[in-house]
Amino acid sequence: FFLSMNSSRKDCIQKANRKISHDVYTPKMDAVEFRKRGKEMIDYVANYLENIEEMKVFPLVEPGYLHKLIPSEPPEKPEEWDDIMDDVDQVIMPGITHWHHPHFHAYFPAANSYAAMCGDILSGGIGCIGFTWASSPACTELEVVMMDWLAKMLQLPNEFLSDSGNGGGVIYNTCSEATLVALLAARNKAIESHCKVNSETNQYWVMSRLVGYYSDQAHSSVERAGLLSMIKMRSVKSTERRMRGNVLEEMIKEDLENGFYPFYCVATLGTTGSCAFDNLEEIGPLCKNYNLWLHVDAAYAGSAFICPEYRHLLNGIEYAMSFVFNPHKWLLVNFDCSAVWFKDSKFVVETFTVDPVYLKHKNEGKCPDFRHWHIQLGRRFRSLKIWFVLRLYGVDGMRKYIRNHIKLAHLFESLILADHRFEIVEEVIMGLVCFRLKGSNKRNEELYSRIENDGRIHIVTSIFPDEDILYLRFAVCYQFATEEHVKYAYGAISEVTDLMFEDPQYQTSDAGLNYN
Repeated sequence: FFLSMNSSRKDCIQKANRKISHDVYTPKMDAVEFRKRGKEMIDYVANYLENIEEMKVFPLVEPGYLHKLIPSEPPEKPEEWDDIMDDVDQVIMPGITHWHHPHFHAYFPAANSYAAMCGDILSGGIGCIGFTWASSPACTELEVVMMDWLAKMLQLPNEFLSDSGNGGGVIYNTCSEATLVALLAARNKAIESHCKVNSETNQYWVMSRLVGYYSDQAHSSVERAGLLSMIKMRSVKSTERRMRGNVLEEMIKEDLENGFYPFYCVATLGTTGSCAFDNLEEIGPLCKNYNLWLHVDAAYAGSAFICPEYRHLLNGIEYAMSFVFNPHKWLLVNFDCSAVWFKDSKFVVETFTVDPVYLKHKNEGKCPDFRHWHIQLGRRFRSLKIWFVLRLYGVDGMRKYIRNHIKLAHLFESLILADHRFEIVEEVIMGLVCFRLKGSNKRNEELYSRIENDGRIHIVTSIFPDEDILYLRFAVCYQFATEEHVKYAYGAISEVTDLMFEDPQYQTSDAGLNYN
């Protein structure tokens, strides 16, 4: 039997070798070519960013434009680099929304810097997959140190530091992932706790009774996390766009009376719609008293807490079990890079640990294996770009960058307040200004449509649904933003408004509304 098997195996190998000899792999780009094309790409990116103002901030294309310009089948034979780069100019660039354009004022900033890009180049070159310490020790250990650096910059409680015994930080893709992971960890913690009290309780029955809470101003990812985890999430009606403790407590008591198990709450510092701040000093003690896992989402505003004058907005963070913010929004670190901390990481590790033999190593327990801290297994070397940015800018440089954005937001606010046609609808605290034309939502929809058609700047709208107030959002996003850029944006808005009110067709449709 073994002789026949070996003979058969030899035949297979000989046939495979004959076939392989006619199909030898030859890399299309070697180190010499990479050096040449890599330098060209650096020049291309630098030229793009230096001259970005010459482009339209928002692309003039229609859905489906790209399908008409790219073949429906992949190329069978290699193509030339120069042809690819020609297509970048002719096919890709016309469909790019330029997030780093001086006149991009939509959403929130997508942080970037040459330092971060250099870190990403090195990360890509090293190409490690850092799921365990053994898979790349430097990848794991630098991440631990960088998360401690960031925590100290924000003055987070010591319990969130890696040397606290139980706490620590980790880099995720986005805040949405952090919200889901925290919810899943809190869910398992709550199920285990209730099952210990009553050993006959079924864990799936307990899960059906769990309930979490979030503000009606919170990011949509909170609601999505509830859907994915099959947990009932209740929206807490905000007061002046902020979740208040008394309203939250009434809902908790109501659910307890109805036999539910409150276990999780998401507070937001810097809401997506208007950059409003929930009061952690109200919400935190309630979560502690009722044994709720408090997760704090500071996706955009969290970066500003490195400035002492804004740190008070984080007061009450000691009550949180988890905290997240996005360096890729406002800390000059490009996407993706979401910084997450857990006060007690064991709840996350216990939720996500699956231990196949092929992932074990002899140094387990001496350093985190981040594969146990989130959903995916593989992870990139993202801490490199944080390390590059923090060392090249220093904390002082980061503070100056953030303060400049906030100063420019207040400049835009002053220009809006000086124009009797407009009103500010939310206090300006960070780099976001929420404003509107006095009058109807229809009037503001018309203005927004005309601003977009004008094309000089790019902004977005939002709405306070309970108040039925539609407004426009102006975010300072450009890394090198100046007063001239802000004045240009206001000038464009003012001119479009003038033209709108001079338009006879518009006057007919919106007659009788004055500015005062």
